[in-house]
Amino acid sequence: MFSGIVEEIGTVETATDTANGREIVIRAERVLDDLKTADSINVDGVCQTVVEVGTGTFRVQTIATTLSRTTFGEFRSGRPVNLERSIAAGGRFGGHFVQGHVDGVGTVSSFRREGEMWRLRFSLPEAVWPYTILHGSIAVDGVSLTVNALPEAGTAEVALIPYTYEHTNLSRLAPGGRVNLEADMIGKYVVRAIAGLEQGEVSRDLLERLGEWGIE
Repeated sequence: MFSGIVEEIGTVETATDTANGREIVIRAERVLDDLKTADSINVDGVCQTVVEVGTGTFRVQTIATTLSRTTFGEFRSGRPVNLERSIAAGGRFGGHFVQGHVDGVGTVSSFRREGEMWRLRFSLPEAVWPYTILHGSIAVDGVSLTVNALPEAGTAEVALIPYTYEHTNLSRLAPGGRVNLEADMIGKYVVRAIAGLEQGEVSRDLLERLGEWGIE
């Protein structure tokens, strides 16, 4: 589990295609402090398992399924990537619940500055749109952001404060760029629960409890 609060911007050192996917070596500093083999780490919004920790680097292995539903296939040497270690139990929790399970890839339609802020607009794939609400949470390349506007169906806009612009790799984006998107986890559970009610996929015990709570 992650929070969507980026700890540092790492750099892709190598991205090598393999028979089953890709091996990616990333150069970093801060996240290496206590990083160990088998740890989970969020790379541009994608939860990955660390398979090796080197001197100033770590390596992950990405399977074909991940490549097909994220931007990992675009990774090349020198690319900046957002990095976040998994949440430590008992630590402070900012952002929102981020699993690192990308739901789909969006395409940037505009990225403009307004005063000290930047407004980022991007498309929402069908797997993300139903769970996206105004002022709700969304993870964009692993960054926890608030939905600032929903201009039209299948499109969202977020606002970046100067700190976020300077301390994440979102500053590199331009129209046509692609971003990894993860819908709000709580929203997905709520929508699934409501669908279950409508389709009768609910136990008698749960229906009785909902009745006690005034939900019919």
